Amino acid sequence: MSGHSKWATIKRKKAATDSARGKVFTKIIKEITISARDGGGDPDANPRLRLAIQTAKGSNMPQDNITRAIKKGTGELEGVKYEEITYEGYAPGGIAMVIESVTDNKNRTVAELRHLISKHNGNLGESGSVAWMFDRKGVITVEKAGASEDDLMELILDAGADDLKTEGDYYEVVCSLESFEKTRKAIEDKGYKIDSASLQYIAKDLLPVDAKKADEVIRCIEAIEDNDDVQNVFTNADFPDE
Repeated sequence: MSGHSKWATIKRKKAATDSARGKVFTKIIKEITISARDGGGDPDANPRLRLAIQTAKGSNMPQDNITRAIKKGTGELEGVKYEEITYEGYAPGGIAMVIESVTDNKNRTVAELRHLISKHNGNLGESGSVAWMFDRKGVITVEKAGASEDDLMELILDAGADDLKTEGDYYEVVCSLESFEKTRKAIEDKGYKIDSASLQYIAKDLLPVDAKKADEVIRCIEAIEDNDDVQNVFTNADFPDE
């Protein structure tokens, strides 16, 4: 799940396994393929592709994998035809979820998601049922080491960003879709270490999750994330501090 810094902290504390890394590669390859298909194979002229490639390199994906994914997207190599679909629903406790997927079979995906969410005491909703609870924003996480909060704040405000938050060892920069690329580039050009940069659904208001319910909600979200067709899960959950 993306979209809330406490969840990001929880995820960072979990050890990455080889199988999990394999799933990460699959998701990144899909993003590269879709990006190249929609915006062309030149990362200099395609910000979404450039970001996907940076994510791939940050995850130590071999260059050959990246190149093949781009060529499949541009049609230079034969590949699966993917479709981007966003689903909406509720996790246990009425927690709203926006689920981004990339699939070659939407009937399979919706059936699997409906089963997974129901199994974990949630429900899949209709289009528009929860999306109104979220804003679409750019989110850039920057490592604190070597980055002054005051200097970073001045830099991002000049670039048009909205906000700067602190979470553990990271700063979280939030900006509009229009200022996302300018803000990311300003941070990069300054030499600050970017941990991640992505477009996310940010909840307008957070719904507190009590300690007893938190594990159930997390299990539901993790099960959804584990589905091969799911790219991201965004929620309005406010998890308790550990």
